[in-house]
Amino acid sequence: MAPGAPTLLLLLWLLWFPDFPPHAAGCPAACRCYSATVECGALRLRVVPPGIPLGTQTLFLQDNSLARLEPGVLAPLTALRRLYLHNNSLRALEPGAFRAQSRLLELALTGNRLRGLRAGAFAGLAQLRALYLAGNQLVQLLDFTFLHLPRLQELHLQENSIELLEDQALAGLSSLALLDLSRNQLGTISREALQPLASLQVLRLTENPWRCDCALHWLGAWIKEGGQRLLSSRDKKIMCAEPPRLALQSLLDISGSSLICIPPSVHVEPLEVTANLGEDLRVACQASGYPQPLVTWRKVAQPREGQPRAQVQPEGGAPRPGGPGASDTGSGMLFLTNITLAHAGKYECEASNAGGAARVPFQLLVNLSQQQQLQLAPPPPPHAGPVSHEPLQEAGSMAFRALGLATQTAIAAAIALLALTALLLATMICRRRRKRKKAPGPPGEGALFVNDYSDGPCTFAQLEELRDERGHEMFVIDRSKPLFAEGPTEAADGTAAGLGQGLPLQPPAAYEIHC
Repeated sequence: MAPGAPTLLLLLWLLWFPDFPPHAAGCPAACRCYSATVECGALRLRVVPPGIPLGTQTLFLQDNSLARLEPGVLAPLTALRRLYLHNNSLRALEPGAFRAQSRLLELALTGNRLRGLRAGAFAGLAQLRALYLAGNQLVQLLDFTFLHLPRLQELHLQENSIELLEDQALAGLSSLALLDLSRNQLGTISREALQPLASLQVLRLTENPWRCDCALHWLGAWIKEGGQRLLSSRDKKIMCAEPPRLALQSLLDISGSSLICIPPSVHVEPLEVTANLGEDLRVACQASGYPQPLVTWRKVAQPREGQPRAQVQPEGGAPRPGGPGASDTGSGMLFLTNITLAHAGKYECEASNAGGAARVPFQLLVNLSQQQQLQLAPPPPPHAGPVSHEPLQEAGSMAFRALGLATQTAIAAAIALLALTALLLATMICRRRRKRKKAPGPPGEGALFVNDYSDGPCTFAQLEELRDERGHEMFVIDRSKPLFAEGPTEAADGTAAGLGQGLPLQPPAAYEIHC
């Protein structure tokens, strides 16, 4: 080899593979590295092997035992274009797991154990063109699951267990050309779910247990009008699984008048229950209709912050994924534990399906025992009259209406007793005041004195009216006049002489003035 041959080969390598220099970190153990590609498949790996060259564009990690992707494990591989993780044991994708792979074009996750897709699982994959999720254990696709994939063209979801596709699950997929939902458990699909797919060219819906009712009427009409261009001859065989009279018939062969729904009817028995404080309560709401109605409970009056809310579960089991009340069982159970006054009030059981909705009210009253009433009663104010030990409730409040009849009667009697006591006290006070006004005072009481800084009081008889130079009135005390006139002498028979026979004369009143 000529002396300059190694240098020439190095230059040629850098020219052809600028993102994968030959002096990179090398290959992970047991992996093969070539032409910006790393193959680590079928090695029983449990974690992503360290030492993957930073310039890798294609990474094969299929047929291993990867159970999860550790946070940040793929962050250094910013040059990835294709990532193959199929046939592993991945159970979940952490939000932002692929955030650093902004150049990724193809992601294969087929044949794993994914049960759900979290919001943000595909954040950062703005350039992704193909996403393979077939052969997992997905049960439902929630709203905005694929919102971060604006350039996605192929979405493979076949061979899962998807039975719920929410209306906004495919929002943001305006570039999607192929959607494969075949071999799932879909019973229905809404028109709103497919509306975001403006570029759709291939749609696969076969081998699902379709429920051919009024909710699916739009799909048959849409396919007949123009949607059939999206379906191959095999994909047009959308077979009905129910109702029994339409089973094994093609949706396209059924007239629209045969796709019917029966609006729900609801039954709750009894419509009113009185429970004791601290008890548990279980109320069944039976609903019928076709398709099977979705049954939910709600409290009519919005509870305040911190008050308990009603929990709804299907009869005989826990609710399905999606939260309380999401189970389509036809029988919703209202469970209330450790009942308090906050639980009292009006509830509503609602059943809904594609044919409509029906509601039935339910009233819960909470009864208090005598001991509980004493515990809830406020302490009596000091120096007060007789006080009832019943807890006072405003008559128009929800808590008062929710109490039992016996408790309401006792509270009303206590309020009436308090009002009568207050009325008696007011009457006694008024009588005492009247007696004090009528009682005669001692001689000289109410006398008006003028204080001229001399000894002794004076009467109006000792005041002489004068005027000063400016005409202002002024009074001058004449001390030579007697202070009190001598009272009349009583006759031997007890009558007073002078003004009238038989009428006692009152002594003249003197008024004291203080200046």
